[in-house]
Amino acid sequence: MSELKDRTIAEIVSDDISTASVFKKYKLDFCCGGGKTVENACKNANINVDDVVDDLLNNKSKKDAPNLNFKDWSAEFLADYIVYVHHTYVKQNLDVISEFAEKVANVHGQHEPRTIEIASLFSNISSELTSHMGKEEGILFPAIKAKADNHNFELDVKTMSLIEDEHEEVGEMIKKIQELSDNFTTPEWACNTFKALYFKLEEFTNDLYQHIHLENNILFPKVKNL
Repeated sequence: MSELKDRTIAEIVSDDISTASVFKKYKLDFCCGGGKTVENACKNANINVDDVVDDLLNNKSKKDAPNLNFKDWSAEFLADYIVYVHHTYVKQNLDVISEFAEKVANVHGQHEPRTIEIASLFSNISSELTSHMGKEEGILFPAIKAKADNHNFELDVKTMSLIEDEHEEVGEMIKKIQELSDNFTTPEWACNTFKALYFKLEEFTNDLYQHIHLENNILFPKVKNL
C-alpha cells in the first residue's frame, strides 16, 4: 500500500490504463498533473489516500477490457495509434458537441447561464484542438517517426514543449466545464439535447484525458530518450 502512495499517478496509469477510472472517480488528474505522487495529489485535493489506494488494489475495471501495454509500444506505433484513434474521435465529435452546446445555450441560457459559458469554453477547445492536432500530424509526429527510423531529421524540442503547454490549456478548460456542469449531471428538467450534450461531453473528456496521458506520460518521454 505504501508503495502505491509514493508512486506518481502517471506511472500507475502508464503501467495499467484501467486505473484511470479510479483516478477519474476521485477527480485526480492523471494526464497533465500526473507527475504528483498519489499521496501528494490526495493531500492537495483533501481526499483520503487510503480510499484511493484501496480502490486501486481492488480495481474491477481490469475485467472490462484487456490492458493495452502502451508503454511497451514503439514511439512511431504509438504516434500512429494516437492519430487513428484519438485524433479521429476528436475530429468526428467536435462539430456534434459544438452544435449541442450552442443549442442548449440558446434555449436554456437565460435561466441556466452556465450553459452559455460551457458553449463558449467548448468553442475555444474546438479551435485549440484543431490547430493542435494539425501541428502534431504535420510537424511533430512525422519528426518523431523519422527520428525513430534513424533518419537525419531534426526533432524540434520547442515544438514538443509547445504541445505540452497546449495540453495544459485544454485540460484547464475541460476541468472548468466539469465544474460548471456539476461533473456532467443534468438537471431534472433537462431536455434530450441537454442530456445528449452532457453525455457527449463526459465521453469527450474521458477520451481527452487518455489522449493527453498517452502523449505527455508515455510518447514524449520515449522520444526524449531516442
